Amino acid sequence: MKQMKVLVIGAGNMGLTYAEGMASSALLNRKKLKIFDVSPEKIISLKEMSLFNVYEKLEDCLPKADVVFIAVKPYHSEELFEQMKPMVNNDQIFVSLMAGVTIETIQESLGIKKVVRTMPNLPAQVGKGVTSYTESKEVSRVELLMIRNLLDTTGESIRVKNQNFIDASTGISGSGPAYVFYFMNSMLEAALKMGFSENDSKVLVSQTFEGAVELFNKNDLSPTLWMDRVASKGGTTRAALDSMDDNNVKELIKEAAYAAFNRAVELGEED
Repeated sequence: MKQMKVLVIGAGNMGLTYAEGMASSALLNRKKLKIFDVSPEKIISLKEMSLFNVYEKLEDCLPKADVVFIAVKPYHSEELFEQMKPMVNNDQIFVSLMAGVTIETIQESLGIKKVVRTMPNLPAQVGKGVTSYTESKEVSRVELLMIRNLLDTTGESIRVKNQNFIDASTGISGSGPAYVFYFMNSMLEAALKMGFSENDSKVLVSQTFEGAVELFNKNDLSPTLWMDRVASKGGTTRAALDSMDDNNVKELIKEAAYAAFNRAVELGEED
């Protein structure tokens, strides 16, 4: 297989995260990744990084790319697609990092066939991301493996059956880090109210989360069984868990995840 030429359109949080992950991997075989952005300030900072071939004009980079990552805000997509359409071809693979923009919309807007739609998440910035993805039928198994390898440069990826699961994963992994931060913030506020310093509060909460996740990942026990291990009858942990149950916290968290899922579906329909 020929050496692939990868282009990332949009150097915001997600675009730059994936660009850095791919550029720092061995996959491109020392061939610099192409990156395009419209912001003059961003162009300067990208050039200073010396990781990429930086472009200010689509016509200089898009026609030559084999794989094109589209990482702009969804509301910018229509205008971008109009610019892209005269420069693309059916051999290219388009990987969308945009929430709510369907495979069909991308195919019709660009007049192409090969599309991989993804749902990334913020921990990709520290190599701990999870990216769910699904593809149009025109993407071959070999091409899909190549795309998966590129996505895995920022953590792990999960292939899902269809676009409904992309919207569903928005409610779990895409928006999920914010739920964790919400819970952490509540615990930090409780620690501060109890009299701990800001630094001690941060250590207590962050290490507790990190340790709990490590325990969960290194064993086959379910979260329910872990809760039973920590909580003894009539003890302090059981008092906390009983309080959460009494306040219906579990159901409220589920409702929050579904709210994100439903909004992702709405965005797709608006598109």
